Amino acid sequence: MEVPTAYLVLGALAAAAAGLWAWHRSHPLSFWYGVAFPVRVVRVYLTWRSVASGCKLTRTKRAWRVTLDAIPVVGPAARSAATVVEQKRRVRRVEVDHAPRLGLMKPTPYGWRLRVKLLDGQVPDDYAKVSDRLAHSWRVHGVRVLEDAPGRITLLATRRDPLALVTVTGGAGELLVVRPGVLENGEPWVMDFRTVPHWLIVGATQSGKSNLANAVIRALAPQRVAIIGFDLKGGVEFTPYAPRLSALATTRKESVDLLEKLVAEVEDRMATCRAHGARNIWRLPESARPMPIVVLVDEVAELFLMADKSEKELIAKTGTALLRIAQLGRAFGVFLLVCGQRVGSDLGPGVTALRAQLTGRVCHRVNDPETANMALGDLDPAALEVARSIPADTPGVAVVAGQGGTWHRARAVLVTEEEAEHAARQFADLAPSWDDLVGRHPFLDAA
Repeated sequence: MEVPTAYLVLGALAAAAAGLWAWHRSHPLSFWYGVAFPVRVVRVYLTWRSVASGCKLTRTKRAWRVTLDAIPVVGPAARSAATVVEQKRRVRRVEVDHAPRLGLMKPTPYGWRLRVKLLDGQVPDDYAKVSDRLAHSWRVHGVRVLEDAPGRITLLATRRDPLALVTVTGGAGELLVVRPGVLENGEPWVMDFRTVPHWLIVGATQSGKSNLANAVIRALAPQRVAIIGFDLKGGVEFTPYAPRLSALATTRKESVDLLEKLVAEVEDRMATCRAHGARNIWRLPESARPMPIVVLVDEVAELFLMADKSEKELIAKTGTALLRIAQLGRAFGVFLLVCGQRVGSDLGPGVTALRAQLTGRVCHRVNDPETANMALGDLDPAALEVARSIPADTPGVAVVAGQGGTWHRARAVLVTEEEAEHAARQFADLAPSWDDLVGRHPFLDAA
């Protein structure tokens, strides 16, 4: 019995659909590159003019066009009752909507990158204002506008939120490199202290700030670096990590004393480099190179809050010492990671001056706009707006700004206190005592 052709076609279509479904479920990334992305390319290019027009990104220009005009024919040729019409071509100038020119659309694991040549009078902010409209038109999670070159931008489209579930981070990296999570473009979130030496991390309670500190401690614990803590919450945050800390200050007086010792250590390292003719400790011979120091400060506001005038001198010493470490620390291997729930200009000029030295910024959800402005306001207004809109049900999500003024949404992987404490105990033998740490200047000792 011969099977009808229609049934054969339907069976082939069903088998193809089942195969595509199985491909998508088993290898979603290769399916995206092989099938879904080419389909998106066709759709984006075919609908770009209408999408740009709906987003008010087109410009009306006068252009020469060939038009067909209907001209009634008179005379002997029009003797019949029907009207005779003759079509004539004419060249005239008409108003035409011009859409921005698109470049080559390139795939990424989470979406695509598309370069756009701006029309006359357009600026990147025109596209940032309609990024939500572009996302809805293209049926994607979000569209980010990146400044590429004068007159050109790059639209970064993400088809799904890579921060919705963060489960994997990078393995052990090089010295002073921490990979706490992922960025919104799917790439690893990298905190490289040698590239960006000092960081400011702000966030309200349950926003993910403490989790990020746990991730940093767990990542630094197996590295040959000294870790020093300042915890003015009575030591409740950093005391469990004491086995891996070379020093811990839990009161204002202890903090001032420890900061002064750190400044003295920086000056000793400066003298060592000068004696060897080196610009920084990384140019020193390995035998003379001191161990890098990472300084963790929790609740920085507690260092600057003044209960009465008797604390004014201690606060001034604290601000001066932190500022000197921030200014000189990079070359001499002392790095700062400053955390706080609230960081505002009301804490005094010392905080504002310190903020200017903290190049790396991480802003989680905050309770007051002043803290977000303190972290990101001097970098990019768009980053500030995104930080203020972080929902409360997404702990760990933050806006990260590092070297070069670029910023991204990012999310740290969950690192429990137990995991960080275990790493601190496991690698406790790598923590030098304070005396051993400050005594590693063999060249000065010999002199």
